[in-house]
Amino acid sequence: MSKHPFRGMGVALVTPFTESQEVDYKSLERLLEHLLRDGATDFIVIHGTTGESPCLTRQERQRVTDHVVEQVAGRCPLMIGLGGNNTRETAERLRELDPRGLSGVLSVVPYYNKPSQEGMYRHFAHLAEASPLPLVLYNVPGRVGVNMAPDTVVRLARDFDNIIGIKEASGYPQQAAQITACELPEDFVVLSGDDALTVPFIQNGAVGVISVVGNAYPRLFSHLTHLAMEGHINEADMIQTEMRAINTQLFQEGNPVGIKALLYLMRLIDSNSLRLPLVAASPELSERLDATRKALDIYASHLFA
Repeated sequence: MSKHPFRGMGVALVTPFTESQEVDYKSLERLLEHLLRDGATDFIVIHGTTGESPCLTRQERQRVTDHVVEQVAGRCPLMIGLGGNNTRETAERLRELDPRGLSGVLSVVPYYNKPSQEGMYRHFAHLAEASPLPLVLYNVPGRVGVNMAPDTVVRLARDFDNIIGIKEASGYPQQAAQITACELPEDFVVLSGDDALTVPFIQNGAVGVISVVGNAYPRLFSHLTHLAMEGHINEADMIQTEMRAINTQLFQEGNPVGIKALLYLMRLIDSNSLRLPLVAASPELSERLDATRKALDIYASHLFA
């Protein structure tokens, strides 16, 4: 049994903005309470891609982190996104990180400069030695440009006690199977990085997900995730089928464009504003999301009646 808390349904937290592009702390508070209600969310990730972390200043990132840590107040484990394609700078930022209230770091494979497998290994080896917190690797070739091979993941897991998992967003559940088929430290976890593939990833050895749609539907998506983890695949698949349309629509104009539009429609945030280069969802997408949301709300109300 894993000693760390990163199993089940984690949420990649949105950073709400006002119409004037400032961080909207009132909306953030409302969203956090929505996520923490009924204990549905197993853990929260601050400053992932969904949180628009590249578009926040370091001062803003720190203030958001402090705010989330203070409001959550131990009610839910917290992971913080901290990665980059400059290994020395990323390691320095890790050394400066205040770990209070945090349980782990999510760190992406270096993007744009397209390192080899050996380069990835040495990057994360360097970060592991610098980090005051356990590290979860983040493999997302669609954004990074390169795929971290299962062999590299397994090598890192075996060589560094504080590399405790991977968010696997390759889109290939068999990559999870290739990792979990190997002899790994008992604490090492694979987490799905794709909402729509959560069930097949869990069937292939993952023990949870870091979710986008969980911002809007924490109870429903947590139920799906835990059903799959408990082996109730048919029931989980039925919910996944009901969520297929929303999962597709959320990514049609990029992330977090779709989820911000949905949260705005649900009155969980006061604006669907994003920072450039991202722009708000088109009226057509918002209209489709609203129709899908209404149907999904009816389904969820019957499911939990």
